[in-house]
Amino acid sequence: MDTKSSPLVILGFDAADPDLLQRWANEGHLSTLASIMKRGCWTKLTGPDLLSPHGRWLSLFSGVSRSEHGYYYFRQLKTGTYGLEDVTARDAKALPFWSHLRGRDKRVAIIDAPDTDPLTGLAGIQLANWNVHAPSSPPSTEPAALLQEVRRVFGPPFKISEGGLRDDQQIYRRLLERTKKQGALGRHLLSQDRFDLAVVVFSESHPAGHKFWRYREDAQPPHAAAEGSELTHALRDVYQEIDRQMGLLLAQLPHEANVFILSSTGLEDLYPTIGLIEDFCRKLGYQATSERRSPSLKPMAMLRRVVPKDWRTALSRYLPGAVRQRLRNDFYYGDTNWRKTTAFAIPSAYTSFVRVNLRGREPEGIVEPGIEYESLLQKLERDLHQLIDPHTGAPAVKQVTRIVEAFHCGPPASLPDLFVEWKPGAHFMPRLVHPRVELVRPRPQVVRANNHSSKSFMAAAGPFIQERGALDGISPLDLAPTFLSLMGEPIPDTLSGKVIEALTHA
Repeated sequence: MDTKSSPLVILGFDAADPDLLQRWANEGHLSTLASIMKRGCWTKLTGPDLLSPHGRWLSLFSGVSRSEHGYYYFRQLKTGTYGLEDVTARDAKALPFWSHLRGRDKRVAIIDAPDTDPLTGLAGIQLANWNVHAPSSPPSTEPAALLQEVRRVFGPPFKISEGGLRDDQQIYRRLLERTKKQGALGRHLLSQDRFDLAVVVFSESHPAGHKFWRYREDAQPPHAAAEGSELTHALRDVYQEIDRQMGLLLAQLPHEANVFILSSTGLEDLYPTIGLIEDFCRKLGYQATSERRSPSLKPMAMLRRVVPKDWRTALSRYLPGAVRQRLRNDFYYGDTNWRKTTAFAIPSAYTSFVRVNLRGREPEGIVEPGIEYESLLQKLERDLHQLIDPHTGAPAVKQVTRIVEAFHCGPPASLPDLFVEWKPGAHFMPRLVHPRVELVRPRPQVVRANNHSSKSFMAAAGPFIQERGALDGISPLDLAPTFLSLMGEPIPDTLSGKVIEALTHA
């Protein structure tokens, strides 16, 4: 038997926590995953491509580094401007590894692979954005007629709103129901042919993590709501149902398949940090305010002064997209004096982003590349690490990552210069202190007390997978070339990673 005769099967948990996956597999709750780990190997993936949860599936499936595809958040700085724009993985133009199978006599079945769209020129079937978390576009298929078949057999997509606390029990039941339906969809489609590549991702673990993280037994502090005890094992139940559906899928696929089970990201206790990095940049003098002798009479500036932020946010939902974007840009940057600004914040909810106002890159950049740029990054890091959470008396920042060091590159064209990860914790931080200033922000109306961690997971087994147990030091970028290698395909020069020799048989 050679690799060409062994199908490749990739099954995904979207945003399932690696620590919980390993623990529950070891305790016998996830029998399919436990079987794969026992017969093969597993690892927590590492590297700078895990800095932000946005774009992880893109890097993992494409094998293209974040420093090249440039996608890091759903709202990014528009290159060459000081304006923000909404973006998706589609804008990154990094194609999944199966795009290299065009014209290679390989049949594929791609079902709800996040951050991907159906591609023309491939034999087989592709279904995108059917049951994915927060789809960026309507469902689509290749061939186009497949969408009608899916709707005829399974009805419309099974949408789930995370809702409020009173809806948690209903969401729990609907997530289990949708997981079963997604498994049935996968079995139906995979039964139609023999495929050289099958990719099926279950998104239900993503909303389940956000909704039920606080109910788990080891939550700190324990959730005090009356319904908490009824949902203690809700997250485990959803993982377990996904694991069961994966087992049913594998049971109908060829036994000689090489199988991978993946998770894109984990979870941790963390309250939203929006507003902190903006206040940091302004109060410490990095982002300068316009020197006006009298308030601006521009309509946007007057609206920002008169209408409270929460009201502006609520009202903006009823405005055209272009108007919302203009209001948002004016709110964050409308009173900025760019000729005196050395660095500025790109607003975000959890991980924070800082961009240097670099000469030659920004429209009115003042910081010189080279020594001045490096010195400013050092100064920003020192100031960030001096921020103290007065509630704990400990530093508020967990880690600051320089893109030039993480990716061994020059100043990035589209990425922020600094990624700032805040220390996880079970409380909201309304106030931080610095030796020179104090940062203060109001509590947002909607608070989700968890966010994605910098952990991803992989387990693999099959005739061409070595029984190596736990592996270390594997980058998510190494998966795409390894997948192609296992299919007997050449590795394109455009891929950033390399084949995982410790995983595959020679």
